[in-house]
Amino acid sequence: MFETLDFSGPVVFQLSAVAVVTFLLVVLITSFRSRGRVFCQYLKIMTGIELSAAQVKDLYRSRGKAGVRDLLIDLIIQEDLADPARLVTPGSSPKPSIYDSGVFDE
Repeated sequence: MFETLDFSGPVVFQLSAVAVVTFLLVVLITSFRSRGRVFCQYLKIMTGIELSAAQVKDLYRSRGKAGVRDLLIDLIIQEDLADPARLVTPGSSPKPSIYDSGVFDE
């Protein structure tokens, strides 16, 4: 009435292959779902601009990639203008970047 399960070589191989594929699929789905959160964390660390992943998602749905880009540019400009150490007047020369090594100067 009850059959015994046969866990011979090919069956174990197929079960392990299914387990690996399932694990990789879960990792892929998780990485796609968390990319907005990771982007917002990176933005906060690099620029000081704090956004939520939901804000970016809603903006992307309503205005697309260009809308998100426009918002980020506006926020970066506001952040720069709010920093008194970055005061630029019409007669002053811009401060060179700390990353400017002169390698690309021609």
